[in-house]
Amino acid sequence: MSDPSSFPPPPIPLGQARRRRRSPWPTVLGVAALVGLTGFIAFGNLNRSLEYFVTPTEYRQQQAQLQGRAIRIGGLVRDVQYDPQSLNLRFVVSDGGASFPVQYQGAVSDLFKENQGVVVRGEFQDGTFQASDLVVKHSEEYNVPKTQAELKDLLNTTE
Repeated sequence: MSDPSSFPPPPIPLGQARRRRRSPWPTVLGVAALVGLTGFIAFGNLNRSLEYFVTPTEYRQQQAQLQGRAIRIGGLVRDVQYDPQSLNLRFVVSDGGASFPVQYQGAVSDLFKENQGVVVRGEFQDGTFQASDLVVKHSEEYNVPKTQAELKDLLNTTE
């Protein structure tokens, strides 16, 4: 056998290795740049895509600046005259203070009716607003029929 003194002494365990601490600044700056870029893209384009409408009273007050421009006017529908054969629609949009006649050519939603909110896009020609688009306001409420009788009644009223 061999002599135990001929073996090398057991190695001395090394202490815990020190980890090199990384600076957090590159990560922080990268995240900040990403958030800034995302915000710039989202909010920079948001302003260009927003379209506001004016009421008939506001139009009357700003008529000189808005004359000849395509705008959106919003108000309540009055005096509806619709011909389903020619799809010619005439009505008056009013906000209680001022009113303007509107002419629209095209299909009309079932939600379009007297005293309903509407926003029309177009421009004035000879005192009549020639609408190219028609957006009808609808109720935010939706009530689910609770019984078969209510469901049948709802189906009969929509026909």
